[in-house]
Amino acid sequence: MRILLFTGKGGAGKTTTAAATALQAARAGKKTLVMSTDPAHSLADVLNLPLGPEPVEVEANLWAQELDIYYSMRKHWGSLRKLMLEVFRWQGVDRKIAEELAAIPGMEEGSAFLWIEEYAREKRFDLIVIDSAPTGETLTLLSLPQVTQWWTSKLFPFPRMALKGMGKLMGGVMPLAAGLEELDSLLEKVEGVQKLLSDPEVTSTRILVNPERMVIAEARRAYTYLQLYGYHVDAVIMNRILPDIEASGFFADYVASQAGYISEIEESFSPLPVLRVPHLGKEVFGLSLLEKVGQVLYGERAVDDFLFKDKPLDLAETDDGYVMNLRLPFLEEGDVKVHGSGDTVTLQVGSRRRHLFLPRFLAFYTIKEILHEPPDLKLFFEKRAG
Repeated sequence: MRILLFTGKGGAGKTTTAAATALQAARAGKKTLVMSTDPAHSLADVLNLPLGPEPVEVEANLWAQELDIYYSMRKHWGSLRKLMLEVFRWQGVDRKIAEELAAIPGMEEGSAFLWIEEYAREKRFDLIVIDSAPTGETLTLLSLPQVTQWWTSKLFPFPRMALKGMGKLMGGVMPLAAGLEELDSLLEKVEGVQKLLSDPEVTSTRILVNPERMVIAEARRAYTYLQLYGYHVDAVIMNRILPDIEASGFFADYVASQAGYISEIEESFSPLPVLRVPHLGKEVFGLSLLEKVGQVLYGERAVDDFLFKDKPLDLAETDDGYVMNLRLPFLEEGDVKVHGSGDTVTLQVGSRRRHLFLPRFLAFYTIKEILHEPPDLKLFFEKRAG
């Protein structure tokens, strides 16, 4: 099974591109599911078809699904939900509030993990295309195993035997055994799917970007975090490119600035391939327009090809801080100048610059040493004094 995950700033075109990718794969003969994990679902609108919380057949080899957290809770962790409701009730929480609290933070994203686990176990699809929520929620999705373990340790801080005793004190009303068993199963499944999502032989992430300043900044940050979390990015998709014509009036400034942003995107994400989707001049929905987007995007190439397999950025812990390793092909020693400021590192090669957004915790660190051993550039960070 192959998994493609599309992420980027809200409105960049994730849903359209994911749907077009899935349609292209299905028409090439692959059993394909396109799944929306975004609470603000628009997949049904793009496909121009009604969808639900279970996969709906769109055409031969193509299914689509919009996840519903409450449906998923009933299907995948009903016993755990009952256990949590009883714990909250025992703590004196109002029932209506308890119902909301029973939806653990990250469950919307977590439901995607459990559906993927089910499909992988059943070998139901050749390809799963994930239309994810905007970048922040996607990072929540991908860090969910650690978050879930932390959250459940706070909810159930007592040893298993102590919880059983507490169940007896509560008159046995707490569905303890089933709930705890389901919790253990949930954590095991989530960890298993995380291995799938972080396996570069299974999963590729593709970042959507428009030739606009704010969208580019968020895409850069997403790329940095995905790399640091160990998730493989194999392409950037530049969407809604206006034709290169001399414009006047309302769009003149936008068209004039677009060329500069296009160059910035290609330089910022090098050596990743940057795929282009032109603006079609109309709202994209329905299978015929989605087919056109897929053909423009991939041409004769299979949509599930591995478009890039290197890992150009990595962060590792050292005895006194961290070391960031950057893969910079085609450069000689001394070609790169490095400047760090706040949460950004700027690499300058000749007249060209590349800005890397750092994880926020590195704001407490400073660059101690820079070591360039082509093709690798190593930045050593140490804790700031004071």
